[in-house]
Amino acid sequence: MYRMNTGYTVADALTQEPVTISPLRSLRDAAKAMAKEHVGALLVRDKDTIIGIITEQDIVRKGVAASGNAALRKVRDIMAANLITIEPDEDIFEALRIMRDENIRHLPVFNQGKFVGLVTLKDILKIEPDLYEILVEKIELREAQRKLSHKRTN
Repeated sequence: MYRMNTGYTVADALTQEPVTISPLRSLRDAAKAMAKEHVGALLVRDKDTIIGIITEQDIVRKGVAASGNAALRKVRDIMAANLITIEPDEDIFEALRIMRDENIRHLPVFNQGKFVGLVTLKDILKIEPDLYEILVEKIELREAQRKLSHKRTN
């Protein structure tokens, strides 16, 4: 596997105190917190432990699109609990590769099992905008495959 070294580590780009929310809060509370803090994701914290992540897409796809009153549904009901993570000493190219391959934009950062922050696609592109081309190639390939499979089903 090709590994690029940009000279920047995840630690150079991460947010050390990202916005968190309790798993017992409602999706309405989560949406309000995202709007207030201008973020697209919240880490879900139970006491001192990060147990998941909830994104705007989760709220729309798993909360609003599902039946029932989405505003009353709890964060724990739709959060992603199987966190994909990265270590702070990894190169930001590796973080971008993981985000691209997993189709995510937020990556919790753990150092020897201890939560230390969150790195986002925007954080990486602020530091190394040239990496955007790598991401665009993957998106274009995925879109071409989607259009091809859509044509076959029609």
